[in-house]
Amino acid sequence: MTLPAAPRINPSILAADFVNMQADLERIASADYAHVDVMDNHFVPNLTFGPQMVQRIQETSPIPLDVHLMIADPDRWAPDYAELGAASVTFHLEAAADAVALARRLRDVGSRAGVAIKPETPGESLIELFDEFDQILVMTVEPGFGGQGFMPETMPKLRSLVDAARQRGSQIWFQVDGGISDDTIAQAAEAGADTFVAGSAVYGAASVETAIAGLRERARAASLGR
Repeated sequence: MTLPAAPRINPSILAADFVNMQADLERIASADYAHVDVMDNHFVPNLTFGPQMVQRIQETSPIPLDVHLMIADPDRWAPDYAELGAASVTFHLEAAADAVALARRLRDVGSRAGVAIKPETPGESLIELFDEFDQILVMTVEPGFGGQGFMPETMPKLRSLVDAARQRGSQIWFQVDGGISDDTIAQAAEAGADTFVAGSAVYGAASVETAIAGLRERARAASLGR
């Protein structure tokens, strides 16, 4: 699979019409990945998709899946999503018993391995582990619900991780998720994010395709000034 160049726009289907999911997947065909939020009502207080639904999304999506697991015990369940064919599977550092072993299992199955951290979780422990992951997701809201406001106080942590990665020559991707819109994407891009999850900013727009293109261009312009 040829990997898309940064900046990458991954619309969150949490903001899609669940009754018309296939149609709403087709609407984001110009994006890079479809971001699929899996929540189990244990790690976060919300319940969304399970393996059967993700399998059907995988079968019908015109673009690869970027699965974000907000679940307890990802060491047990995350490989199942990789085996469904998801291009990228991200689990939470706070929930994993052995994040490195799990990332290696995901890669062995053929998925890109991502690790996510909540807004209050320090990122320093990940610096020595860059080679073990393909992506770090810095949450810019508390995980669990879409439509929340962007937390600018997470940007210093993101910037610190990106700077450390550059110093080490790492090619790891940095994703942000939560409150990403026309008004906030530049802040995240300036801090070094290259992969952006946007839900309502895409699906709530009059033209989904125009919204994706606009977010991508704003991120590209902001990243040039970094």
